[in-house]
Amino acid sequence: MSDKLQKLIERATQFPPLSMAVVDVGERHVMEGVAQALERGLIEPVFVGIRQRIEQTAEQVGVRLDGYRIVEAIHEEDAARQGVELAAAGEVTGLMKGWLHTDVLIHPVLARLRTERRLSHVFVVELASYHKLLFVTDAAINIEPALSQKAAIVQNAVDLARVLGVSQPKVAALSAVEVVKPEIASTVEAACLSKMAQRGQIRHALVDGPLAFDNAISREAAETKQIESDVAGDVDILLAPDMNSGNILAKDLEYLAGAVLAGVVIGAKVPIVLPSRSDPPAARLASVAVASIMHQCWTEVANE
Repeated sequence: MSDKLQKLIERATQFPPLSMAVVDVGERHVMEGVAQALERGLIEPVFVGIRQRIEQTAEQVGVRLDGYRIVEAIHEEDAARQGVELAAAGEVTGLMKGWLHTDVLIHPVLARLRTERRLSHVFVVELASYHKLLFVTDAAINIEPALSQKAAIVQNAVDLARVLGVSQPKVAALSAVEVVKPEIASTVEAACLSKMAQRGQIRHALVDGPLAFDNAISREAAETKQIESDVAGDVDILLAPDMNSGNILAKDLEYLAGAVLAGVVIGAKVPIVLPSRSDPPAARLASVAVASIMHQCWTEVANE
């Protein structure tokens, strides 16, 4: 992890620790991420899951459980339900997905923690080869969003970027090509999103699309294709056409380009850290930092 995400971690250390239910701590990576967040004072964890597994994993990693609450669960569905209930009751102000599948956690979240916003996921991506943080959405929750849903997903990502310090995020609505083709629905929707931003239906952002990945990320590629765009080469947010493409893009960046990904869910009553089960501890640490900043700054920025 280099300086881009480190700066977010340093910013988060200025705030009180985030009370967070860590749901299903059944694997070493999960506890190691918690340990790193504890070392930096970012988190006040409540462990939810099978007590024996929590204690064994903590011992392996060297985390002392003295003084931390453990909520006993009998299986992962029970852990997800109890973690969400803690958030619904105001006993914690954040959730972290542990060693359970995303849908197991999201089902009770949708039942108990929904707000007026659409629930969506954003990866905050640090790449050595790119000059600033990238935001990739939605790679985890909305499978095949329609146009109105994409507008809500973009607004969530824009507001997160603003909370993290980007005053007017530049958004690329991605497709396979950079021209509108009626037979490719994502190009039509991308063009609509661009016009919606111009008309104020998406606030505080500059949106362009359709853009293919190469001309979104590279000004040279855009110029070669004779595309005039204020977004190309300086994009902040990449809107994927659907969850499959977003997930593949994010994991390509992680495994082939060496990216570190911090993942968070927006639109619930509390920020939700939603790493992949295979993500390293550094990704979990950065995700907690993003969640902490969200908890402290979301209302002021996102309601403007």
